[in-house]
Amino acid sequence: MRLPRAGGWLLPSLLALCLIRLWLMPLPSSFWLDETATVFVAQHGAHHPSLADAAPEAWRSWYYPIVGLIGSLFGFSEIALRLLSVLAMAGMLILVARLSTRLIHPQSGWFAVFACLALPGLNYQAANARPYALGMCVFAAGLLLLTRWLDSGERLAALGFAVCAALVLYIHLLFWPSWLVFAVYAAARVARGKTPVTWRHAALVFGLLACALLPVLAETLSLLRDARAHVIAPLPSPMQFVRSLELPLLAACAVGAWLLGRVHRGRPDGAAPSAPALVLIGAWWLCQPVLLYAFSWVTGDAVFVPRYLQLALPGAAMAATAAAAPLLPSKQWRPAATLLAIGVLLWVAPWRELWPRHHNSDWRAAALAVNRLETAGAIPVLCPSPFIEARPPAWRPNYPLPGFLYAHLGVYPVQGPTYLFPFANSPEADTWAMSLVRGPLSQPRRFVIYGWEPQVHFWRDWFARRPEFAGWRQRRLGPFADVDAVVFEIPE
Repeated sequence: MRLPRAGGWLLPSLLALCLIRLWLMPLPSSFWLDETATVFVAQHGAHHPSLADAAPEAWRSWYYPIVGLIGSLFGFSEIALRLLSVLAMAGMLILVARLSTRLIHPQSGWFAVFACLALPGLNYQAANARPYALGMCVFAAGLLLLTRWLDSGERLAALGFAVCAALVLYIHLLFWPSWLVFAVYAAARVARGKTPVTWRHAALVFGLLACALLPVLAETLSLLRDARAHVIAPLPSPMQFVRSLELPLLAACAVGAWLLGRVHRGRPDGAAPSAPALVLIGAWWLCQPVLLYAFSWVTGDAVFVPRYLQLALPGAAMAATAAAAPLLPSKQWRPAATLLAIGVLLWVAPWRELWPRHHNSDWRAAALAVNRLETAGAIPVLCPSPFIEARPPAWRPNYPLPGFLYAHLGVYPVQGPTYLFPFANSPEADTWAMSLVRGPLSQPRRFVIYGWEPQVHFWRDWFARRPEFAGWRQRRLGPFADVDAVVFEIPE
């Protein structure tokens, strides 16, 4: 990875250590739930009938055909499918370094890179087989091309910017708040008159861009209309909003820069970034959390979910770099970046286990544990769907497999007869469970409840209250992080 004016071996070595520990070592761990959905869509296509009740617009991202191509060439393993995100995030780091040297200080590139790596949410996306890393990379490329166009007026840069800006929404619909960053920064530059681009030229480029976005905007509006059916979180609190801004990183970078300058008795010779640069950095940092927080409260449909906010994290790292710039002597940017890198390795990197999990889920180990029971004969497996969309009428006892609502069963299959349950309890689920008690579960000497931990515990308690299972023993096969498997069996 080439970064502007880096030189030497220390910073590249520290970067390599950070990337190995934070990005590469979690790659072999189990897919989490949404990653199994990625595999399902990549294998079966966004028009599979089972996606009709699961926000079908959201699965038409251009990301999934790319994953499907990778899977067809290299297999659908955890490492193979996550490498796209690793490469996209590596590209994003290069772009952030270039933007930092252009907007903040010529020596600030390494500092901005390690400020990115100081954010756990950003590192999480590097090992995530989801569209977010690719979206971050394309968004950063759009910003760099936008600055080049506004600096030079080159048509090729304008075209590249328009392509990247359009691709952002074709990658993920819920990146729409950050699209405002492009427009705000362009308006700030043109309004100051320090660009060869005129209002007329800007209006032409953004008008063409709007035309390119018409198909995806229609899908976005359709998704917003049905957002309540896919809400997975409560309305955000003010404290959640404050935490999303990553203020401790900004404070730490500013205070650290001031202390480093005092220790080395160097007079800060830097300056705050220009007003348009601050507009870009501030908009990148704030647009996504502010607009999603406002949208959640205005509509009542909570979309203030960490993974939807993480497009703003490189903006937070840039804001932290900008906060350090006026306080740091030019000769201290490299020492400051070194100290920041060491801090990342000490406090951000996970050291409690050799091979850290990417996510707090281990569907792979849970499925293997369930399948080990099958050596003694076929055991009924009760599987609640972990997807919120698995509700009647979309869910039914004879829901056909493979199907999106049970995507994890396609990636990590379980053996034995499988009985499907909905996401949450309902009269239909109760009726279905009673029919199993009187039928398929009346003969075997044991059965397994397997799925997301809260659902497994609900149905464990439900069956434990039934007189038919009085005296039966319960035992957990796990733990498997937030996945669980409980065996009901008659004691020997």
